[in-house]
Amino acid sequence: MNKTELVAAIAAKAEISKKDADKALAAFTETVIAELAKGEKVQIVGFGTFEARERAARNGINPLTKKTIEIAATTVPAFKAGQAFKDAVK
Repeated sequence: MNKTELVAAIAAKAEISKKDADKALAAFTETVIAELAKGEKVQIVGFGTFEARERAARNGINPLTKKTIEIAATTVPAFKAGQAFKDAVK
């Protein structure tokens, strides 16, 4: 499912226009991104938790030259599914 199909499904389920569904989806994604950028979690009970996780610096190997390189520490977004979500997918 791509974004267009998701917007159409949300519009049909919520009985709203596709334009309003697109606005709602954009507002949701922008809010989640903004909160993660601030270091906060976004928890939706029954669905899951969006959070930013720290990845430590580590050594890697450049596949072309086979030389060891240092990979810098970074922060990455993560999602952990809630129990109700996991049960529904089973």
